[in-house]
This record gives sequence, C-alpha cells and structure tokens, in this order.
Amino acid sequence: MGFLRFVISIALALTPMSLTAQERDRLDNRGELLGWEGVGRLDLGRGTCTGTLIAKDLVLTAAHCVVDDASGQVLPSDPMRFHAGYTHGHTAASRGITKIVVAKGYRAGGAASLTEKVQSDLALLRLDSPVFSTEAEPFKVHTNLVANGQVTLVSYGRGRNTSLQRESGCRHKGTYLGGLMTFDCDVTFGSSGAPVFVNEQGRLRIVSVISMMSETPGREKEAIGMSLPLVVGTLMREMRNDAARAPVSVGAKRVTVGQRSGGARFVTVD
Repeated sequence: MGFLRFVISIALALTPMSLTAQERDRLDNRGELLGWEGVGRLDLGRGTCTGTLIAKDLVLTAAHCVVDDASGQVLPSDPMRFHAGYTHGHTAASRGITKIVVAKGYRAGGAASLTEKVQSDLALLRLDSPVFSTEAEPFKVHTNLVANGQVTLVSYGRGRNTSLQRESGCRHKGTYLGGLMTFDCDVTFGSSGAPVFVNEQGRLRIVSVISMMSETPGREKEAIGMSLPLVVGTLMREMRNDAARAPVSVGAKRVTVGQRSGGARFVTVD
C-alpha cells in the first residue's frame, strides 16, 4: 500500500471563517445552516455522499461516488437525489439527477497511483430542474493559486448523516505535482465528494473536493483532494455541449482532463 497503510475515500465541505483553531459544529437547525444550503446530501440508492451546487442545475461530487469500483461503470442515475441543505429530514431543495459526466482520467479500482486516483476523482451531475436562488445559492470554484493556510470543511458522514458538520480552521498543507492536495481536516466515512472552501476577501470559494483519507500509524491523518479549475472547466464544457445536442438517453460521458499510493473507496450505506 506504499506509504499508506490504508486509504479510505471521503469528502467534506468547508466554512468561511478564519479561525486559529479547529472547531466542529453541527448545523442542526435552519438558522445555523444559513448560507450553506448549497452543500447537500447526495443519495445514491446504495449509499450517500456529499455534493455541492456550482450552478443552479449542476452538482459537483467525487467520481467514485457515482462509479462502481468493481466494474468501472457509472451507476444508474434514476435512484439518485440531491438534497440541498439536508437537516433532520428537511431540505432546502430536492432534485433528481438526469446526467452524469465523469472525468476521463478517473480510474475505478486498479493499481493506479494515489495521484492518478485522486487528480480526476470528480463528477458533475445535472439536476432534473434548477434550484431557485431562494432555496440555495451555488458556490464558485476558486481559480487562483492556493497558499498553504486555513480552510473549512462541511460534510455529512457516518454517525452524522442527518445534518452537516462544519469544521473551521483546519489547514491546507500542500499541493503536489499532478494537483494532489492535502489537508489536516478531520474526515470520516460517507463524506466523499464534499467541498473544501477558502475565504477569498469575504467570499467562499471551493478549492478542492475531498477524495480520500490517509491514516498511517505514527503519522498525522490527512484528507486528500485535488486541484479543481482545469478538470471542472472541462466537465462543465462537456455538460454544456451535451445539453446543446439532441438528447439520446440519460447516462454518463467521460471527458478529457489535463494532467504520494492508493486503496479502497467507500460511501456511507444507511
């Protein structure tokens, strides 16, 4: 397994605050959730992940959430639903999924390196109808260089799958060749696909999507994600091009993207 004893897939979202210490808050009521409604629980039919609105009808998540690891095939979209701002049975908006676009570089399973697994572990989902701005606002992707520093995570996960948890003040530790990014945020099973945010002059921007967690005896636990602009830009162009063509069927496209070892992938199964 290389320098990792095991790697488990997960992902989380983040918060706007700039704090000197890590804090974890459960967003258990609508008042606490205000401004975070664009982060939601993605119900897959066989488990759950976290996803984020990046346009009124587009959700960004991890590719391994929507791809069968054994066969490498994209899962059927029919049973999937995105619940924006889901909290204890209540949601700001609930939508079905009509199209899934997965980055071509993503490899399910196999003996790929950690960088190969993570750098294109992204998927874009088209909703069956737009989410209104009165329900939830989309987040923008951060397109500038990212310095090491504080970030925020918000996610669903094992033991807290009915409301978001926000972790403030964890750190972006580094960005490596191939776009792999590491964070010291506390991640858990079932959080795959959630966003990592930075605060850019008072505005929240998504800087990464958590793909994996590494945990090695004697080492600090790390959350692992990827650089977004190139891959997300390509996914969005392919989604727009596909929408302009006459529809044939609901399914998935794989698209081309540009260019430290790996393991198993998991989502929460309720």
